[in-house]
Amino acid sequence: MADKDTVTACLILIGNEILSGRTQDKNLNFLATGLNEIGIQMREARVIPDIREKIVATVNECRAEFDYVFTTGGIGPTHDDITSECIAEAFGVKMYRDQEIVDLLNSYMKNRGNSEMNEARMRMATFPEGAVLIKNEVSAAPGYMIENVFVMAGVPRIMQGMFQEAKAHLEGGKTVQARGLAVDLPEGTIAEPLALVQARFKEVDIGSYPQMREVGFRVSVVARGTDPDRLDQVISELMQILRDIGGNPEEEDLNTAQSTSHVDD
Repeated sequence: MADKDTVTACLILIGNEILSGRTQDKNLNFLATGLNEIGIQMREARVIPDIREKIVATVNECRAEFDYVFTTGGIGPTHDDITSECIAEAFGVKMYRDQEIVDLLNSYMKNRGNSEMNEARMRMATFPEGAVLIKNEVSAAPGYMIENVFVMAGVPRIMQGMFQEAKAHLEGGKTVQARGLAVDLPEGTIAEPLALVQARFKEVDIGSYPQMREVGFRVSVVARGTDPDRLDQVISELMQILRDIGGNPEEEDLNTAQSTSHVDD
């Protein structure tokens, strides 16, 4: 996989609580950013319910289509935490109980003043056969990988720690970079010029994003791709074209762009 220029990933967000609106996800933003930093492009994300057939079918479809698949949610101790059983079914393997993890969780519970392991907590020490465990420094119960599928917790702080451990198993390709500009023209005015430039630079993804501000309306234009020279060329041409049609484009520092953050569940 290391020889590939483009390495792709998909995220499957599992949980009725996300679909109901009770829990707001922030794992997608974190994971997409972290993957891109190591040359893996997040190509798709799906939000699915805690339904066995749906989880199994989605995992099998995505692991065949993408280089890497990540799942979040459904690996806790309660009855609706069914992700691991579904992963085992997707791969056609049985489940096993890891005694080392049982002992680890038991020690973790005692140190926190909680009761010892019960059958519900044993679920967090039970994995599909063939799984490679991913350490969890936050709450002890590990995630795991099986072939190209990485199964992680839904709680953002725990997931983020698991992802740092998972990086050792990932191989990326070329990193996607971005260049941006902002212009004081409406999208309808700049649509045709953008389309013409996009047609000439097919390997670059050009997007436009309108913004309403207190001082007026503007559009951010972002070019993304793996060749920095081509990105610079695209932005240079767009700047000139937008000036020619009456705009006042300015290069935009994408590092200062604000993203929506969500709270941990």
